[in-house]
Amino acid sequence: MKNFTLWLEFEAVDPNNWNVENDCCNIHIELDNGKQYGLNVWTYKFLQTAADMDKKNGENLNGLYQVPPDLFVKELTRECIEKSIQDLLKTGDLEKVLNQSIVSKP
Repeated sequence: MKNFTLWLEFEAVDPNNWNVENDCCNIHIELDNGKQYGLNVWTYKFLQTAADMDKKNGENLNGLYQVPPDLFVKELTRECIEKSIQDLLKTGDLEKVLNQSIVSKP
């Protein structure tokens, strides 16, 4: 299994002001081989929240569609995200498992 370091926006920016089950965040992953990834992560519940917000503000044809994040998770916790990334890395390189846009360009 590949080792990695993980930066989580909710830990770095405002650790006491995140809804663990209904929110979104950015994360940064750096593998031991130097590869870096930036991902936008949403909880499952935040998908509905995003659609509801768009209905109110008129975005995305009033919530008719959503442009998905890079990854959905059950909750925004270090444990949940680390386990998810570890499992994805077992499958292959993250840019192949998710999408190429997550790779950090130096």
